[in-house]
This record gives sequence, C-alpha cells and structure tokens, in this order.
Amino acid sequence: MEYRFTKADFEKEVLQSKEPVFIDFYADWCGPCKMMAPVVEKLAEKYEGKVKVGKVNTDDEPELAQMFQVMSIPNMVIIKGRPGCGPHYRRGSAEGARGKVGRTALKQRKDRLRRVARSLIPCGFFGMQSVE
Repeated sequence: MEYRFTKADFEKEVLQSKEPVFIDFYADWCGPCKMMAPVVEKLAEKYEGKVKVGKVNTDDEPELAQMFQVMSIPNMVIIKGRPGCGPHYRRGSAEGARGKVGRTALKQRKDRLRRVARSLIPCGFFGMQSVE
C-alpha cells in the first residue's frame, strides 16, 4: 500500500512509525516523477509490512519539502527510527554521507559512481562534480 503523507499526519505516520519509511517527494507536473511512480508502487507492494512507502506532493506540502531540504524532484528519503535517538533520515547524496563517512570511503563511492556512469553513458559523464 502506498501512503500519501501530509503535514497533518506526518508526525504519526512517519516520525512515530515503528518501521522504516521511504518517502518520494514529487509533483504532478514533473515528468521524471511520473516515470518513477511505477517503481515506487512496486516498492510499496514488495515491502508491504516491512517498509512504509509513501509520497509527498511538494506543491501541496511545501513545509515538508523544506523540512527535508528538497531542492529538486524527484527526491527520495528513507527515515528509520533508532531506539532512544528518535528518527533520522538519509538522502542518496554525498552531502548526507559527508559527515558520517571518512574521506577514503567517500572517494571510493565517488570512484564507483564514476565507473558506473561511464559504463552507462558511452560518450562520457559530464557534470560529475568533486565532493572533496
């Protein structure tokens, strides 16, 4: 089951959830978001009961998008509560990993991403930025 999270139910459905929560920030007018919709639906079906999969419409819920510093869409976030520590979240970005991972591990991740990108895009991967 795919959830629709709003500011009104966010505390109860996400922050107080006993299971991890996957959030897809999207907008109805966004082409890439529409392309990701079937993937998110399949995740919801596959992990039902293990992970709460839901969406936040950034046009309808700008406060939630701002809370997670969503600068572009589609943007996916995973939130998992830790006993005694409250919820924490991780975005799939170098900024989120920078404080938690050493320089060597970060460099290895960046190199791995470059290799994958080069294998997928035969003409080269333009726009790869250094995260040092």
